Amino acid sequence: MTTTEAPPKNPQPYRPSAAKQALAFLRNTWRGLTSMRTALVLLFLLALAALPGALLPQRRLNAPKVDEYISAHGWWGSLLDKLEFFDVYSSVWFSAIYILLMISLIGCLTPRSFEYVKQMRAKPVLTPRNLARMPHHRIARTARTPETIREDVRKQLSGWRRVEREEDGGGFSVSAERGYLRETGNLLFHFGMLGLIVFFALGKLYSYEGQVIVQANGGQFCNSGIYNYDSFEAGLRVDGTDLNPFCVKVNDFTARYTATNQADYYHSHIEYQSGEDLQTGTWKPYDLEVNEPLRTVGDRVYLLGNGYSPQFTVTFPNGEKRTQNTQWMFSNPATMLSEGATKFDQPGVTDEVQRRTKQLAITGLFAPSSFIHGGVLTSTAPQLNNPMVAVDVLRGDLGLDAGRGQSVFSVDQSRVQDGRLKRVARKNLAVGQELTLDDGTKVRFDGVNKWVNLQISHDPTQGFVLGFAIVMFAGLGASLLVKRRRVWVRVRPGKDESASTVIEVAGLARTDQAGYGEEFQRISERLVTGRKGS
Repeated sequence: MTTTEAPPKNPQPYRPSAAKQALAFLRNTWRGLTSMRTALVLLFLLALAALPGALLPQRRLNAPKVDEYISAHGWWGSLLDKLEFFDVYSSVWFSAIYILLMISLIGCLTPRSFEYVKQMRAKPVLTPRNLARMPHHRIARTARTPETIREDVRKQLSGWRRVEREEDGGGFSVSAERGYLRETGNLLFHFGMLGLIVFFALGKLYSYEGQVIVQANGGQFCNSGIYNYDSFEAGLRVDGTDLNPFCVKVNDFTARYTATNQADYYHSHIEYQSGEDLQTGTWKPYDLEVNEPLRTVGDRVYLLGNGYSPQFTVTFPNGEKRTQNTQWMFSNPATMLSEGATKFDQPGVTDEVQRRTKQLAITGLFAPSSFIHGGVLTSTAPQLNNPMVAVDVLRGDLGLDAGRGQSVFSVDQSRVQDGRLKRVARKNLAVGQELTLDDGTKVRFDGVNKWVNLQISHDPTQGFVLGFAIVMFAGLGASLLVKRRRVWVRVRPGKDESASTVIEVAGLARTDQAGYGEEFQRISERLVTGRKGS
């Protein structure tokens, strides 16, 4: 007699501990994050997140444009600013996508790399028992002996990974496979992408880029600190105190234009010092052109643009003279019609209050190829052909001692509006002409100099970025062009005397079937007949 125990009346459901639940959550999260589907989604999100950086002005590139956009769009502009759409590439959400993509790629590639090594070390699969079931199949009889066929197969499949196996009845089979480079290319593509992401991020940490305007009459620039730049954009780990030292001297500038006044050629003879040259004072010549940068001490110096610097001489009532040529920025790139401001402090005035009431600013328009229409000065071409200026002379407090930076191309308009700056003269001047102010001060237009806009770029990871980009595209080409395919050959002695040997060939394309039929026909023909063929 047997007895059975009754089940408990109220069985308690199994509840894993909090630690096990947390571990399961982390494991599932990691599996989801490191799946190839997630990596593709993150890659798409990264491309989508970069769109605002291309469509909206960015604060690090053009802060005034950002302020103008925000003021023009009201609450919408303020909302975009709070969401960091004007600082896309340094925003929290863009960095989060970037880091998640990098982690996802690492998680995807690690197990695939181990699996790839395992596949490379494994032998081709066994020859199937029934080769007739393969998509491509051919059977034939031949008078050649099995040993002769064996040697022929080795020669015909010399570029394939293959393994020979003996079979019952005195026959043998050969399993051959080709196209392992496809998976190699696939891994290279993803490793290239990962390397590109990593070194692009490192480049953002340790790179810097700045622009500076240098007069093209022997003007010099030295890469000794950020204060020598007109604009400077530094990486997160760059503080501007340890820049690569070098100096550049711009001797001249030549521009060539087409018949329609389109820029065709920019060239500047420069000299530079770097390394030991800075100690010896040796200058080395270099011909600087667009897209032909000077490369020295890990930095690149690009020629971006050019402009004109009208030169003025001011003769003050006490007879003292001051001469300046300040760069003016073109307002019309097609004709190089430029506007700007050249500022003077009156000499000999020691009283600070009085001095701030006698500062001068020469503002207005400069036309390299002048043409006056209805009393308004304009320019018809970018070349220097009868240059003229239309100037407004302002006198008063320019705000040079206010402790606030101001544009070199203009005066503070708020000082004009509140009367601290007043216009005292207006006139069109050709080269050599002058005007006289009410206090006897004379302003003469002496002529024109040229300036060039140089960009200095430093990126210690650019070589790595280029290398991984090449690896990525080479891997992509291999993964798209190379096809995985298999060939099996079975040879067995014939059962009759008419044909002593039976040879059977089968093939299978593991990826794309397109084109493999013709290739199999060529392979099988060579294997069956023993001719080397094409």
